[in-house]
Amino acid sequence: MRDSLATGTGVPADNIKVHAKDVGGGFGVRTEGYSEYCVLMLAARMLERPVKWSGTRAETFVSDHHARAAKLFGELALDADGKFLALGVKWIVHGGGYLSQAGPLINTMPPRSHMAGLYRIPQLYGRHKLLLTNTTPTTAYRGAGRPNVSYLLERLVDQAALEAGRDRVELRRQNLIAKSAFPYTTAVGAVYDSGDPEAMLNMAVKESNWSGFATRRALSQQNGKLRGIALTMFVEPSGAGRSSQEEAAIKFGDSGNPLLYSTSGPSGQGHETAYPEIVARVFGTDALTIENRSSDPDGPPLEGDGTIGSRSTMLQGSALFRAAEEVVRKGKELAAKHLEASAEDIEFTQGRYAVRGTDLSVALYDLARDNPGVLDSTAGQKIHVTFPGGAHVAEVEIDPETGEVALLDYVAVDDCGVALNHTLIEGQVHGGIVQGLGQVFCEQCVYDPQTGQLVTGSFMDYAMPRASDLVHLRLFDHSTPSPNNPLGVKGVGEAGTTGAVPTLANAVLDALRQGGVDKLDIPFTPSRVWEALASKA
Repeated sequence: MRDSLATGTGVPADNIKVHAKDVGGGFGVRTEGYSEYCVLMLAARMLERPVKWSGTRAETFVSDHHARAAKLFGELALDADGKFLALGVKWIVHGGGYLSQAGPLINTMPPRSHMAGLYRIPQLYGRHKLLLTNTTPTTAYRGAGRPNVSYLLERLVDQAALEAGRDRVELRRQNLIAKSAFPYTTAVGAVYDSGDPEAMLNMAVKESNWSGFATRRALSQQNGKLRGIALTMFVEPSGAGRSSQEEAAIKFGDSGNPLLYSTSGPSGQGHETAYPEIVARVFGTDALTIENRSSDPDGPPLEGDGTIGSRSTMLQGSALFRAAEEVVRKGKELAAKHLEASAEDIEFTQGRYAVRGTDLSVALYDLARDNPGVLDSTAGQKIHVTFPGGAHVAEVEIDPETGEVALLDYVAVDDCGVALNHTLIEGQVHGGIVQGLGQVFCEQCVYDPQTGQLVTGSFMDYAMPRASDLVHLRLFDHSTPSPNNPLGVKGVGEAGTTGAVPTLANAVLDALRQGGVDKLDIPFTPSRVWEALASKA
């Protein structure tokens, strides 16, 4: 945001401080410097006083950047034995009335890195076109192009199984990348760091009771309902950024307790919990004694990007991990002087330095308090990409009389590398799945074709998913550590959406085929589903 504001105003970036507080979700739309921010800066300079601006909900609908707005076309080639041979995609994106900062990027560069999904596809071809239209500009939204990739690929795989007369699960199993092949280099040079696709598929099939689906479908038919199920596989890149590295710092307050500084501010991810826990594990202390100060304009100058691209823990967290290790190293030298012993004889455990074989010891926090600034440390983590993935299964039921789609069951098996905090992981996956559900079942920006007026300009007209649309989401972890960072973690913030969009869509289509409908694009609103079924009646 700082760089965007500098470009828009001509004010040097070093003269701009951005303090992004916890504002709820981010999801892409909040990462840019909008024109209103530049106007605020100009007004503050002219009036020589602070200026505040609050946008209305209606203004947000009209002016905040929208998402997705893509038309996807694809072809998948198989040989007589069902082996995938080639994939070709055509991707047309509505950029809006003018281009946003991230919109052109997310619809061109990132998708190529994982367009093959978790499958061995030796030939890949893609052509992406961005069009300027009369709509609100589009930008990144949770998944930032990755759900589009998975949606197109998994729709193709299901269609291939249907036309080739093959089992959907077994066709996927046959073409999955083997665990022994990781790190795996795709046909376009992307390197998947780690994974175990078949194990995730097997777990998803087992936990969803896939084998008992025929019985459940028959029961739905007796009740006049159409029941569908789908399993999809996905992988996504996470962790990219514009900086060469992510930096984080640890400073000690007057009490001797640590203060953590990073460039990425939280918007619901739980940095205030995760970051102290990472450092506390290195220090052997209570995480509650550590305070996180993300995106603090008064903190030390740090290089790094914001909270984007499912990257915070593996990059900022790794930087904090390295900084914590540096603190321990410095503390060992300081403790040796304090305890009048050789550094080689100093042991560190549970937040204390001790002379081996004696009862002489001193606490890390006491050393920091008595030696202000000596143990403060800054460390960096080189930018790298990891490839989290998963296997999701959804089961739905359609009432052909109304077109209403009910979600009956959802199983998600995810690989996010080493799991540091299961509660935060589950929260991220839950939120991602719900946003995928919104895209598949109800969310859509509609413009009047004659006037260009945004019709869905309020929550009276724009449908959002509700708690009543959900079932208990059953989450399972099958992690393979990433070799690309000291924590072994991968991204998780966008995995739920990347997996949910194709899974829910394929489940609905599986149900619709019983009513003679073999093609329908999202969103699957009741009226669209009813009309499709009625046309085949």
